[in-house]
Amino acid sequence: MIYRVEDKYCCSPAELFLLQDRIGTVLQPDHNESSEDGYSIGSLYFDDLADSCYQDTLDGYEIRDKYRIRIYNHSFENIRLEVKRKKDSRIHKISKRIDREQMYRLIQGECIEDGMSAEDPATLFNLAIRMRGLRPKVIVAYERKAYVFEPGNTRITFDRNIRASDRIEQFGKEDTAYDPLREQDAVLEIKYDEFIPDFLLQMLELGNMRQTAYSKYQLCRELYVD
Repeated sequence: MIYRVEDKYCCSPAELFLLQDRIGTVLQPDHNESSEDGYSIGSLYFDDLADSCYQDTLDGYEIRDKYRIRIYNHSFENIRLEVKRKKDSRIHKISKRIDREQMYRLIQGECIEDGMSAEDPATLFNLAIRMRGLRPKVIVAYERKAYVFEPGNTRITFDRNIRASDRIEQFGKEDTAYDPLREQDAVLEIKYDEFIPDFLLQMLELGNMRQTAYSKYQLCRELYVD
């Protein structure tokens, strides 16, 4: 299992756009980009009956998992089923494409066809549904501008307008009513395999920016957890 480094930094919207302008002069945008502003992401996060994913993140456990279905630009043309494991500041994500029928079955708490492999997210979803009652909990949406740098498999993303909804039936719809995160709605994420070039670190330097264990899922769940 190969883990990538994932560093996150909270920043203001102004700082986010300043850094984005810097990086945009030297790096190519991500292939998902649909406009100069980037693209929209919608993620439907799942958790079990004990809210283990939420609680493990809240408690800062060294190893914690996230289960989600992700779409882009409010479209079901490319539906991704993903399981993301985090170990300290390193991540391992497995992902595969599913169709709308499979998506709706998972949302209803039903299993789908899988490859019976630990590297198949459908297998992990099915196990969690059967043994732990995995169910959808919250929609997380935001806009992303992403850049890639091939050496080190480096990926730099700028996420803004992060918002949440507990109306699961609205997943993927453009008219969904969201609750904003307000003060925590802008984040910089830096992902790479083993190294990141020094020139990129210098370009991303802002004296008042702080590294954080920022979790979109945790913050959005907190809007609805009593």
